[in-house]
Amino acid sequence: MDIMTALKTRRSVRNFKEKDVENEKIMEMIDAARLAPSGNNLQPVEYIIVKDSERRKRLSQIAAFGDFIKTAPLCIVVISKITEHDIEDGSAATENILLAAHGQGLSSCWVAGYKKSYSFEVEEFLNIPDDYRLISILPIGYSDSSPEVANKRKISDVLHEESF
Repeated sequence: MDIMTALKTRRSVRNFKEKDVENEKIMEMIDAARLAPSGNNLQPVEYIIVKDSERRKRLSQIAAFGDFIKTAPLCIVVISKITEHDIEDGSAATENILLAAHGQGLSSCWVAGYKKSYSFEVEEFLNIPDDYRLISILPIGYSDSSPEVANKRKISDVLHEESF
């Protein structure tokens, strides 16, 4: 799948089949993530793979609006060492994971993590060191639904030339 097709067809999915994600696909997603841009090439972003159903269930209880995390066979938690550009670096890595998942026939949804009321509890639950922060929680699996195409604003509604 070419990149523009991936960008135009990726959808957030919250319903997953009970089918494990192959380790090769997990490694491809992490490989794509580590290739994301990084401020000053510091590469502070790291990843926690959560496959255990009880641990995913607990994450789904902690994360507001993340009840569906428990139904995904895989959850990738994106964390970053605290740096000047950690949010940007972690967000770029997150997007690469979402696109790599889609390119491999998987579905996903970005569950916010940074600065949420539950962030500290997730960090504590996953034993994330104090000098790191939670960026995102990504439930991933094979889709059990066909999400509608989201209405997106027209280019003419979002594009400004030279100034606002």
